[in-house]
Amino acid sequence: MPAKSKAQQKAAGAALSAKRGDTKKSDLQGAARDMYDSMSEKQLEEFAEGGRKGKPEHVDE
Repeated sequence: MPAKSKAQQKAAGAALSAKRGDTKKSDLQGAARDMYDSMSEKQLEEFAEGGRKGKPEHVDE
């Protein structure tokens, strides 16, 4: 399931980077830290994939 907004996609990308060991978990904040703790690497890949063109910056849900 791809992200519905640019913000979700960016947070998933940051969490994925930490899961892979490219960045430190301590550098994550907010939604990215929550995603790191609650989602698998595969789920994060699916969430972060796809282009950002045409997506809103934020989605209220």
